[in-house]
Amino acid sequence: PERLEVFIADLLKDDGWNEAVSSCRYVLHVASPFFLEVPKDESVLIKPAVEGTLRVLNACKENKVKKVVLTSSVAAIGYGHVKDKKIFDENDWSQTDEDISPYAKSKTLAEMTAWNFIKELSNENRFELTVINPVAVTGPMLSDDIGISNDFLLKLANGLMPACPRIQMGFVDVRDVAKAHIFSMTSEKTNGERIITSQKEMFFVEASRVLNDAGFKKAPKREMPDFLVRFMALFVKELGGLLPSLGRERNTNKSKARAMFNWDYTPAEESIIESTKQLQSMGLI
Repeated sequence: PERLEVFIADLLKDDGWNEAVSSCRYVLHVASPFFLEVPKDESVLIKPAVEGTLRVLNACKENKVKKVVLTSSVAAIGYGHVKDKKIFDENDWSQTDEDISPYAKSKTLAEMTAWNFIKELSNENRFELTVINPVAVTGPMLSDDIGISNDFLLKLANGLMPACPRIQMGFVDVRDVAKAHIFSMTSEKTNGERIITSQKEMFFVEASRVLNDAGFKKAPKREMPDFLVRFMALFVKELGGLLPSLGRERNTNKSKARAMFNWDYTPAEESIIESTKQLQSMGLI
């Protein structure tokens, strides 16, 4: 604790960023708003993501930071493409002029903003940038803020969904995402790179069956017809943000992360079960 200093800063305000970054050699920019329901105004996600990134990067320029590691998302890579495209890598960008979720748009525009910012820096002000693009992050929590991905596991384990929407997503453990940030912070070979972090992709029903087999018997073991998901989305706001992904396969090429990082990821099944057992110990299941 004696090595930790806490500063208050707001993604939508200029105050506090210089003080937070002052004397730092490295900066990890992790903060960006995320919720599943589709907001009436997409700017509530896009504005803090984009403007917050610019505030952080400007503070880094002013304070002569050596390197920034930015948390982006696979949402900035795999959305808005033709339906028959199933494998994505770091060369892909989500298409913001297509029908994608406001969250995916916010992460795409924020990451593009960061790369453009770096590109336009003078040699005198230049610093390095690495971007980490995680999939859904599960794993143990340090507080009672369980996060969106673990809230999804909570809903499954509590039987709040009678069946699973036919949606596929990638899973990665939070400890591996943290390791990727720390490793990239000091590793020169990650300079200028986007790096997808995903252990594996699964359909919701596969993750739910993992929970059911682990003793969480309320977790459903069957899928819901697509038409029923679309109907339920009229009443369940969280489903609205998932509709563009309904029935779509999005697999990621994991070769860059394997080449960059010198450890094996925690298996997604282990991460899912550990997360859910912690939720149970918190009295939420």
